[in-house]
Amino acid sequence: MELNFTKLQEDVEAHREEITEKLIIFSRSDALLFWSPDESLRKEQEKLWLPVLVWANNTLNTDFKSTTGLEVENTDKKRYFELKNFLEGLSGKEITALYLTAINTRSVLLGVAMVKGYGNAEQIFDLAELEELYQANRWGREEVAEARRQSIKDTLKSIEKYLKS
Repeated sequence: MELNFTKLQEDVEAHREEITEKLIIFSRSDALLFWSPDESLRKEQEKLWLPVLVWANNTLNTDFKSTTGLEVENTDKKRYFELKNFLEGLSGKEITALYLTAINTRSVLLGVAMVKGYGNAEQIFDLAELEELYQANRWGREEVAEARRQSIKDTLKSIEKYLKS
């Protein structure tokens, strides 16, 4: 399915304030913040996710923190203000790309990384699907899950192309 980025951008811009608020709320449960209690997987997360988390905190002037628990950290006012300020400073194309990346990766931070060129679509995909790929390599691959992951990868590649257009 080909995305109509012109229409999507119009929709995002028409609801920009609401989308900004939702992204801020969504950032509290960002996938990159919840690390596995499984030591082997957590080491991979530390190796691959920690640099993104440090970069994002520096880029956004925030203090997102990882956890191995299931509790969602309260968003402090400074983080809310800084993230909102960052989101409000994005162009219509950038906020659309960030939003689409966030909903496809379960990560606002990966959306920021995509928009700011921290990684390409393949790298963002690998970061977003780290846990699933780890489990698939450990327990075997499933056709439905592979198709879902390919759809996400294709979407991220489309978003990357859209950002460069």
